[in-house]
Amino acid sequence: MIRGQASSMTDSFSGLAYGLGFAILFVYLLMVVNFQSWTDPLIILTALPGAAAGIVWALYVARTTLSVPALMGAIMCVGVATANSILLVTFANGRRKEGADAQTAAADAGSTRLRPVLMTATAMIVGMLPMSLGLGEGGEQNAPLGRAVIGGLLVATCFTLFFVPVAYSLLRRRPPAADVTDADLDRDAPLGRELT
Repeated sequence: MIRGQASSMTDSFSGLAYGLGFAILFVYLLMVVNFQSWTDPLIILTALPGAAAGIVWALYVARTTLSVPALMGAIMCVGVATANSILLVTFANGRRKEGADAQTAAADAGSTRLRPVLMTATAMIVGMLPMSLGLGEGGEQNAPLGRAVIGGLLVATCFTLFFVPVAYSLLRRRPPAADVTDADLDRDAPLGRELT
């Protein structure tokens, strides 16, 4: 039986892995309530495989082992990648309500929201750059966090700008349902109810 540091490290890994999975599930369910749709949150979360691939790639290139700070960086990266995808999907939904088809709405969202997505990702990457270098006394301890965030956001941003619009145009082919207003309800009401 393994004891000591290895045991506590295994417990920390499993706890953070469960936390990451629960965070993704919780964010998905929260977006379902917000968007009142099961499809839009699924489209938003299509950027997360890119974030995972970028994290693994960055840790491999930097010859950094998987650690608690790296998993904390993964959770941060998931949050930023999800926020960037929400920007695109929200804008595309607005364009579809104006009458555009799914492909045009996705293309417009990718081009119009390009600057905010790049600004958010660049600010996070530049902010994490000093930490990822691991300079200074004890700097190597938190370097995996910065490396995970930088690698994850580099790939997740590409996924957000290219893969998320493609997924949107494929999964949102049907036109949006018309919004029911109070005027529509009054017009469709029976004559006796309007008189009372």
